[in-house]
Amino acid sequence: MPIYEYRCQRCGHTLEVIQRFGDAPRRKCPACAGRLERLVSRTAFVLKGGGWYADDYSKNSKKTDKPTKKRETPTESPETSAAKSSRADKR
Repeated sequence: MPIYEYRCQRCGHTLEVIQRFGDAPRRKCPACAGRLERLVSRTAFVLKGGGWYADDYSKNSKKTDKPTKKRETPTESPETSAAKSSRADKR
């Protein structure tokens, strides 16, 4: 059964009521007998079990990825290239 949330228009009292879908909405505030309005609130709906994923409905679906940039190699400084060449000469 769903949980409905109500707020009193007179005093601002908020309450949650477990009701069937076919039940009539509450009209009177239990605190001050003012008029209640049904609030629209977020649900605590969670899909559990096999076959449901939080980020995608199917693991096998093809995703369109943006083209990735090729990583550029940093250019070597003259000191680095000179040190490499002197090590190669010593061998």
